[in-house]
Amino acid sequence: MSRTPGRSTLLKAGGFLLGALAAMPAVCAETAATASPEPLRYEWDYTAGILWKVGDGATPLPYVVVPQIISLKIPPITERPWAGGTLVLRSRFSLLLEPIVRGPEHYYVGLAAAGELEWRSPAEWFTGFFASGGGFGWMDSKGYQIAGGQGQDFNLNWLIHSGVRYRTRRDWIWSLGLYFQHISNKGMDKVNPGLNALGPTLGLSRRF
Repeated sequence: MSRTPGRSTLLKAGGFLLGALAAMPAVCAETAATASPEPLRYEWDYTAGILWKVGDGATPLPYVVVPQIISLKIPPITERPWAGGTLVLRSRFSLLLEPIVRGPEHYYVGLAAAGELEWRSPAEWFTGFFASGGGFGWMDSKGYQIAGGQGQDFNLNWLIHSGVRYRTRRDWIWSLGLYFQHISNKGMDKVNPGLNALGPTLGLSRRF
């Protein structure tokens, strides 16, 4: 003998079905969010500048260097609110292409890595930054031919770079900065005057 479902059973089934239908949008939204993660925010940067020899602790020659720097910046390592904006810490890895327009050598080519601390405004149209790091490279050393020149081709570098950035349109960013660079062989050769140079930079970068 068949048994007809009671009213309470039908009400429970209807409530369950309505609850399942109501939950579907939330489940779909969660699935879409999982399928479309936030962009990683890598960044390519091209920076050019002009550096003049500074200080008395290195070579006495009046070097002038024209750095061309191509950098890849990785996504933020850490972010935290500060002073109405956001403090961001990340790393950048750079190819250094540096013609020496005044000095016994003609070029310096190298690699460098740096940590970069940024303060970004709430809409990220303005950013202040400070970076410091170092690396290594090669030049056509002339220290054994000209007094004050560098003693060997292989040299180490150390840098400080600070400035501001302004975003003019989506994903394109201009920068203006001050760049300090030290180059020397750190005593690996007996001729090691080193070079301290300082000057302005102008850059353009794009996020992806």
